Amino acid sequence: MPSPTLLPTRASFATGEPVEIEVRADDGVAGALSVWRLGELVHREEVAGRGIRTIGALERGGYGVEFEIDGRVAARTAVEVTDDDRARLRYGFVASYRPGKDVTAVARFARRLHLNGIQFYDWAYRHAELLGGGEQYDDALGQPISLGTVRELVAAVQHAGSRAYGYAAVYAVGPNEWHAWSEHALLAPSGEPYALGDFLFLVDPAAGPWLEHFRGELVRAVAEIGFDGFHLDQYGYPKLAASPGGRTIDVGESFVRGIEGVREALPDARLVFNNVNDFPTWRTAGAPQDAVYIEVWEPHTTLGSLAATVSRARAVGSGKPVVVAAYQHVYDRADAAASDRATVFTMATLFSHGATQLLAGEDGRLLVDPYYVRNHEAEPQTLDLLARWYDFLVEHDALLMAPTIADVTGSYAGDYNGDLDVSYAATPVAGEARAGSVWRRVTSTEHGLVVHLINLLGQADTLWDAPRAEPQSPGEGTLRVRPVRGRTPRVRCADPDACGRLLDLPVTFDGDHAVATLPAPNVWQVVHVEL
Repeated sequence: MPSPTLLPTRASFATGEPVEIEVRADDGVAGALSVWRLGELVHREEVAGRGIRTIGALERGGYGVEFEIDGRVAARTAVEVTDDDRARLRYGFVASYRPGKDVTAVARFARRLHLNGIQFYDWAYRHAELLGGGEQYDDALGQPISLGTVRELVAAVQHAGSRAYGYAAVYAVGPNEWHAWSEHALLAPSGEPYALGDFLFLVDPAAGPWLEHFRGELVRAVAEIGFDGFHLDQYGYPKLAASPGGRTIDVGESFVRGIEGVREALPDARLVFNNVNDFPTWRTAGAPQDAVYIEVWEPHTTLGSLAATVSRARAVGSGKPVVVAAYQHVYDRADAAASDRATVFTMATLFSHGATQLLAGEDGRLLVDPYYVRNHEAEPQTLDLLARWYDFLVEHDALLMAPTIADVTGSYAGDYNGDLDVSYAATPVAGEARAGSVWRRVTSTEHGLVVHLINLLGQADTLWDAPRAEPQSPGEGTLRVRPVRGRTPRVRCADPDACGRLLDLPVTFDGDHAVATLPAPNVWQVVHVEL
């Protein structure tokens, strides 16, 4: 008998909207459907067989949903209920638009991973003429495109509770259109225009005639295709350039002016700008867009560099969600198990620091290349892993993604502070990503303190895009926390590769400290402490 499965009918639900769960189980299979909010049971009902179960309206927040048969959890999923669907961005992608494509599979995958934004990569006819090819055409690199398929995909992901972002490069012009825009070129020291190979040439994104044209293309795409907004791309260079007239162009400033111009033309659209290798996040994060999105390359090669990138982005993002495009090239050169472990460490780092990852999309594919058409078909076990971790992300959103979360490691942990720390019998604990240790981070949330424990025992280095060894177990950990007089703190832990939701731990006292024994972590363990 195949295992039962749960799937929310939408990637995200609005407050007041009935939450519905699709239950897939053999006829005659009966069990209990339960809903949990940060480890507390909020709903339970008996179910049998397959069908759509309506739970009803839930308060704003993240929830875990379990299907229990004879006392055993047989299936899990999660749901998000929100009154601001721009507050989070769990980003996916599509990159093929052939006639007759199965759009329902894409929408179903978005529901499974709770992807509330889908980037439509390279859907357009040309970079400078988005809709110039009619209803069917080959794009600039020869990929067949059906606008009918694009529209069907847009409608399908919207029906699934997600949003469609059309891809558009903010300053790229192809050879056939270059004659019309060359007077706005960004020139290299040689006097040649900056380019992406011989495929695209770059113009000043804030040049008046170009920006007016570009905005018009986007407005038309919303009207004719139905996009909710746009993914605004660039290539990370140049930082400074000369104009044909000899002016020095600050390209970072031009990006900001370009975003502002697009926002003026599309006041209600969702806009996401690509800060390639963190350029120029410090300037664009405050621009009128909906997320801080960063595509990372060398020298951002370690888990610690990912963490630092996210921390910088959150510091300048004014509460916007942070998304990191960290392409796991490792799947092209290592087996699925070693590659999955690399992805798990990447997700653990990003999720624990308050960011999400652009990685998965289509009907179950992974990004391994900046040209999204060259994606990787994920193994079934990889898709199960992603579903488990994305469920965990959504269920524990309040402890992970809230913009008010603050890193307080330096104020609480360590011998000088003595307020809260974790130790292991034979494994060092480190405040940074260090091979052979457990990486410990403490945050303050509206729901109490949270300790993130990432197990790097058994790793030779901390590269995020490299095959990873099977983590070694550090064994049980000891958490010591200084409580408030007369009160016993509540200590709970959760692990995406274990139970998946918060479970209470026994607490004892040792002098002025409360003590709890933590189960051995797999890769990432979240410990919630309420004082």
